Amino acid sequence: QVMEGEPFYHFSHRGTRQRALSRHWGWHMRLTRDPQVLWFEQQTVKRRSKRGPGVVPTDPWFPKQWYMNNDIHPDLNILTAWSRGYTGLGVVLTVLDDGLEKDHPDLAANYDPLASYDFNSNDPDPQPRYGDGDKNWHGTRCAGEVAAVANNGICGAGVAYNAKIGGVRMLDGSVMDIVEAQALSLQPQYIHIYSASWGPEDDGRTVDGPGVLAAAAFHRGVIQGRGGLGSIFIWASGNGGTNYDNCNCDGYTNSIYTVSVGSVLGDGQRPRYSESCPAILTTTYSSRTTSKVQIVTTDLHHRCTDKHTGTSASAPLAAGMVALALEANPTLTWRDLQHLIIRASKPAHLQAEDWAENGVGRRVSHYYGYGLLDAGLLVQAATTWTGTRPQEKCSVQAVQVPRDIGSRLTISTDVSSCSESIRSLEHVQVQLSLSYSRRGDLVVALSSPMGTTSTLVTVRPYDTSQDGYKDWTFMSTHFWDENPKGIWTLQLENRGDDQNTGQLTSFILHLHGTDEDMPARRSAATATDECLRRDEQGACEDCGSSMYIHHGSCLSYCPPRYYGRARSATPRDTARVCASCHPSCYTCQGASANNCTSCPSGRTLQDVTHMCQHP
Repeated sequence: QVMEGEPFYHFSHRGTRQRALSRHWGWHMRLTRDPQVLWFEQQTVKRRSKRGPGVVPTDPWFPKQWYMNNDIHPDLNILTAWSRGYTGLGVVLTVLDDGLEKDHPDLAANYDPLASYDFNSNDPDPQPRYGDGDKNWHGTRCAGEVAAVANNGICGAGVAYNAKIGGVRMLDGSVMDIVEAQALSLQPQYIHIYSASWGPEDDGRTVDGPGVLAAAAFHRGVIQGRGGLGSIFIWASGNGGTNYDNCNCDGYTNSIYTVSVGSVLGDGQRPRYSESCPAILTTTYSSRTTSKVQIVTTDLHHRCTDKHTGTSASAPLAAGMVALALEANPTLTWRDLQHLIIRASKPAHLQAEDWAENGVGRRVSHYYGYGLLDAGLLVQAATTWTGTRPQEKCSVQAVQVPRDIGSRLTISTDVSSCSESIRSLEHVQVQLSLSYSRRGDLVVALSSPMGTTSTLVTVRPYDTSQDGYKDWTFMSTHFWDENPKGIWTLQLENRGDDQNTGQLTSFILHLHGTDEDMPARRSAATATDECLRRDEQGACEDCGSSMYIHHGSCLSYCPPRYYGRARSATPRDTARVCASCHPSCYTCQGASANNCTSCPSGRTLQDVTHMCQHP
């Protein structure tokens, strides 16, 4: 009996997961049919957060973290995810790189030795090698983006500042297939997310991918890792833009098992180092042209930097956001996460000439995938997501006899045989074998029956190879959720010298997807408007008691330079508003100059007076 003298009883059974939101069918039916049961409800865990300090971290460099502190619009919307109580608690990530400064004061509290190893020296300690110009700073910087400790008065805050972070030292020595495989399969039942920002040379003339062992590690990771839900591999798309490189010639970033992350500048421009290809799923910020401040993170020798940049700065931000989503819903599979990332990415102000709408109405680009990742949308979508049906694969061999490529070759193939098993597509792969006199002159594109065209590889002027493609697999995410039924068309086109010749000997189309009608699912609601009442101008007057009124709209937190308070002293008015801090404060608990909790860049907080002093 739950309450004295009340007819409520609490029954528990072992048949459902603790966090299960879907009802247990058997017990639901039995209780429904029992005439003596007047009411019942399956109890689920409710999320409650202490109304303590504000959502905005007080770290001295947080005011410099423009990509997450509301300085630019849109930013990565991390503050919304934090305001819902998600900070990465319980999630374990590791950065596969050149080491990790585990005693860094802004990392030490989150450092996890069980998620770390040194495969260059074969010992458990990932500490980077110093000296030699101290060039092994990369892993430490990437780790700080994910999990720098918040509210500790040091540096800035990581995206998932309560997550556990490990480091794998593997790039500071000979990188062999076995080293990659060992790193990718480190503690797969303990580590949830692997972040990597490396691959074959970004020189615009290499076509290379994982060896036999690394390929097996990826596959085993998604099948067995994380208790069968699948390891999450986050990958940087590549820095070969200045060499006209294309990330579909990189077998790591174009693997269906990795989430490939592109880059954009703060103002929405494409960085000159960024590569394009249809394997890119989503994008985060990587640098800014309008100021000297780039990505803020931890640096070697216990230092702090605001100069981190490149595609390799984008991937860890996405990894941190995925950690927030896994805290919101730990039962997500590796495929669920890709579905959610697509739904939580928005074209926003990202600039490219190739934005196009695919067959299910989503805009997609070869530079940015589905757009800028939004952490608020990602955790919101994660909490309500119901799992996807199993992954189906259907392959069609579309070339029986060798075909001359000439100036252009078009091959059409009907995949009706696949429509039994696949109703909604996920990844589409094109496996090609061809010879060509100058590989980089060949443009390869694939069109779906729903009219979406995906350029699998663009001209690579530095790729003078005469080797062609030997059983190389290209991948595209642009057909996601489309129905594959109908005629697919592959087009090979010579963009170089008329003298170029070659033969296509094999073309296999691999379709992956599920038998569920995915477009029928509602898309992740764009920030649900919680406004209860508006004035004549359309500004919100009542956001309920759990949201704050700010500039006429409802927010789940008060942004920097504002603090939350009751709108009025009357107990009947439960509305809360964001009120301005004193101009000298960055974050505060009240309106006066001695209510500061952190200061803008260049000022320091006095412990006793809670005022921000000029240095």
